[in-house]
Amino acid sequence: MSTVVGVTRAALRARRAQLWRLAGWSAAEVLPAALSGLLTARAVDSGFLAGRPDVGLAWLALLGLAVLVGAAGTHRSYALLGAVVEPFRDDLLRRVVRGAVAAAAGGRADNAAVARLTHQVELVRDTYAGLLMVVRGFLFALGAAVLGLFSLAAPVALVVAVPVLAGLVLFAVALPVMVTRQREYVQADEQLGRAVVTAVTGHRDVAASGARDQVTGWVGGSVDAQARVERRLATMAATRGLSLALGGWLPVPVLLLATPWLVRQGLGPGAVLGALVYVTRGVQPALHSLVQGVAAGGLRFAVTLDRLLRTAAPADTTPPGTTGGRPAAPRPAGPAAAAPAVPPDDCRPAAGPPGWSPPGARRAATALSLRAVTFRYGPHADPVLDHLDLDVPVGDHLVIVGASGIGKSTLAGLIAGVLYPQSGTIHVAGLPVTGATPGELADRRVLIPQEAYVFTGTLRDNLGYLAPGLPDEAVDRAAARLGLTGLLARLGGHDALLCPGKLSAGERQQVALLRAWLSPAPLIILDEATCHLDPATEARLESVFATRPGTLVVIAHRVSSALRARQVLLLDGRTALLDTHEGLLTRSAAYRALVGYGETQDEPPAIATCWTTPDGEAGTGPASKPGTEPAVGTDRTPRTGTVRGARVATARAGSDATARTATGSTTGAGGAA
Repeated sequence: MSTVVGVTRAALRARRAQLWRLAGWSAAEVLPAALSGLLTARAVDSGFLAGRPDVGLAWLALLGLAVLVGAAGTHRSYALLGAVVEPFRDDLLRRVVRGAVAAAAGGRADNAAVARLTHQVELVRDTYAGLLMVVRGFLFALGAAVLGLFSLAAPVALVVAVPVLAGLVLFAVALPVMVTRQREYVQADEQLGRAVVTAVTGHRDVAASGARDQVTGWVGGSVDAQARVERRLATMAATRGLSLALGGWLPVPVLLLATPWLVRQGLGPGAVLGALVYVTRGVQPALHSLVQGVAAGGLRFAVTLDRLLRTAAPADTTPPGTTGGRPAAPRPAGPAAAAPAVPPDDCRPAAGPPGWSPPGARRAATALSLRAVTFRYGPHADPVLDHLDLDVPVGDHLVIVGASGIGKSTLAGLIAGVLYPQSGTIHVAGLPVTGATPGELADRRVLIPQEAYVFTGTLRDNLGYLAPGLPDEAVDRAAARLGLTGLLARLGGHDALLCPGKLSAGERQQVALLRAWLSPAPLIILDEATCHLDPATEARLESVFATRPGTLVVIAHRVSSALRARQVLLLDGRTALLDTHEGLLTRSAAYRALVGYGETQDEPPAIATCWTTPDGEAGTGPASKPGTEPAVGTDRTPRTGTVRGARVATARAGSDATARTATGSTTGAGGAA
């Protein structure tokens, strides 16, 4: 705590002028407390009891004037408080930001910095201000009460001083325990912040890998630990109450019991009444403010500031440079670091080369089947998908295209079992997704999201946790097949410790893609899993994945992905059409707009300018209008449903696609959907 004292002293010294002005107005503020007992005694003894009420009222009028002076002092004191507190807060913010940047530059990412900036700095600022006012009020109020008591009679001051000192001693003895409890609370708050940030950052990967229960238990453990600390902290309120009762309330009965003795010493009734006023209106409120303020705000201030200073950079420190090699970072606690390296038994896919069926998995002619699938985000929201039918044969290569936000990633989440439809059924390799265990899903599919998941651990652990026990030689052969041998060498080999924050987004995606290739799951779902790679690398990886035994579903980031696919599923907010690239060019104006093909000048603007063409330029062709898709024959009668509330036509994979309208009648592909 010596650093806390030093920093606080430095902050106070830097604002000496404001503190002296604050002290001057504080003296004016306590003027009523200093004169209240004395003027009351004079009003009673010299006025009312002496039969001169006008004199008594005059003394009370002086007390009224003192109250007005005290009100002005209070007003000015609070006005000066900001000039003392806000510079201290600004200095703390600079320290925390510099410390976080320095840690990140040194390879030590700290998620708890968020809690420090958003919660702990403001907590220190508020408690610092409260503590200043509490200590200022206690010193001036107690000093005014003591001076008033001695102005009445020294014996009165001695009678009151004994219980007040006893209460202060008890409070001082309990203070170290209170500091310990408050420090535990701050540490528990930081641990909970780390747990929540870690869980939220990797929530998609946690859901996809079936680690919901483990992560829920881990975060719940941090919540329970914080609750236990808060309960222990609350028990200290009893000690504060005892100190307050001893030093603040006990002087009142002691003074009443001592009244006969005080009268024999020559004190009049007015003096005794004035002494009670000093105790109840001066000593008692001052002690109450001190005990409650220091025990609550003071402890929070000391412990939280100590925690901030331990992790923050000094005021004159600049973040170190980022040149040089990659220093190893300490491995953080939590499921992000430990859980994926050794997945639970029911989450481990069976080991084997790519394309092998996991033990017990049922071979099916259809790798993926959706029937009348409807999904919406909320009971009153428009459906993202409505009565969608889709069949993907084993060994197929399907690319899903459409504008940003149209529902492509939602469909990927439904296929992977991360999301569940409100109605309809989804089967992966013959297994119903709804109700399947995490282990059953992991045996059949792998989902690689846009933000690829890499945890702190060795490269071997990151690549092999979906296929445990795979020899390094098999990993090297797979890396060579994907053209990622250079990546493994650049990262330091199989035993290199990876720190996700030090990898680029593209490196994380390539690590995740190699992990998916090594998985024995027959269905690979790439949800814009190459969006951080250049077009040439993306083309190479997708082409190699297309040769992997099994089925490949790609949520496209560039239109070039559609050129390499066997089948393309178009979601455009109005229609969902399944065909080859060439077939969709013929059938769908919306697809032509995505690809960048021009239309007639009276067409509306393009609906997906964010989608990129093979050369990286955004497609600017016009969007489709209702009924513009040409008929392709009665052998392609697509099934109609709804995507985001619009009428769509959805088709089953393969050359023979059939469909119905929502009422059950059939329509041709060229009819208005």
